[in-house]
Amino acid sequence: MSGFPGVATADRDEPVDDEPDYRFTLANERTFLAWIRTALALLAGGLACAQFLPPLPIPHLREGIAVALLLLGGVVALRAVDHWARTERAMRLGQELPGSKFPAILAIVVALGALLLTVAVLIRAAG
Repeated sequence: MSGFPGVATADRDEPVDDEPDYRFTLANERTFLAWIRTALALLAGGLACAQFLPPLPIPHLREGIAVALLLLGGVVALRAVDHWARTERAMRLGQELPGSKFPAILAIVVALGALLLTVAVLIRAAG
C-alpha cells in the first residue's frame, strides 16, 4: 500500500495524486515520528531489561520481559508505517481517515506489563 503521489495502490487502480493541505501531511508525519519514538523506547527498554535487570524470583521472567518489549517495539514500528500510509492515502483520496484501536491495545499491554512487574517486585521483596 502506498501513500505516495501518483502511485497506484494494490487494492485500487486509481492513482493517488490529490495533494492535501501540507499541514495535514506534516501532522501525519509528526504522528508517525511519535510512534517511532515509542517503538525506540520499547526497544531500549527491552535491551535494558536483558542487560541490566537483576535476576528475578520467577525463572526467565527477566528474559520474557525483555523479549516482550523488543517484540512490542517491532510491532509498534510496523504499525506506525502502516497507519501513516493509510492516513496519507485517505487524505489524498479525500476519504475518511482510518480509525485505529492500536493505541488502546498498546495501553492495555503496557498496563498488564506494569502489573506483572509489580507482582515480581512484591514477590522479591517478600522472599
